[in-house]
This record gives sequence, C-alpha cells and structure tokens, in this order.
Amino acid sequence: MQCISRLINTKPLLGIMNAILLALSLCATFAWADNLEALRASGAIGESHTGYVFARDPAIRAEADAINTQRKAIYQEKAAAQGVSIDQVGKVYAEEIFKKVPAGTWIQVNGQWIKK
Repeated sequence: MQCISRLINTKPLLGIMNAILLALSLCATFAWADNLEALRASGAIGESHTGYVFARDPAIRAEADAINTQRKAIYQEKAAAQGVSIDQVGKVYAEEIFKKVPAGTWIQVNGQWIKK
C-alpha cells in the first residue's frame, strides 16, 4: 500500500516536471531560431540551394552543423513519408527558405553566393 501511495503522490510532481521540460524545450527552439536569424543578418551564415546552411565564417561551423543536423532529421522524415530522396526534400525546402528569408541574407543560386 505504501508503494501505491508514493506513486500517487509523485504523479503531480511528474506532471510539473514534464511541463517545465516542455517550456524549456520551447525556449530553446525560440533561442535557436533567434540565433539563426542573427547569424543570417551578420552574414556569418548563408542558405544553400541544398536546404542546408553554410558557415561563411569558419568560427561558427559548430552552429551551422547543429542547424543542419536538425534540418536533416526533418528532411529524412519527410523523404521517408513521401518516398523520395532526402536531397529532393532539401531542395524543395531551400526554395521555401529562399522565399522567406529577409533581404540581405546570403543565398546560393546556381552555385553562386548572392545577397537576397
């Protein structure tokens, strides 16, 4: 009986912990998006035609790799669901990214880097 009592008492605590973890993960996502925008605005990062970012400044290679890791997971999921290659998905996303990024962002068009 005592074990059941402990489980019942920990349920609210687990719910609170899950809510806190969810809030923290949402904050991290917003911080990640803010960081991506700041990197784009500074010119340190560019958007390639493959759907991945390119570190134009070698000092931020780790940040670019982290962004690309997240994008690759999304592209793999979409590719598997649609029965197409991950490269095809990346290129479709690149087109959408190019449309949405603000003016002044470095983008790769026909192998050349230009400012949008």
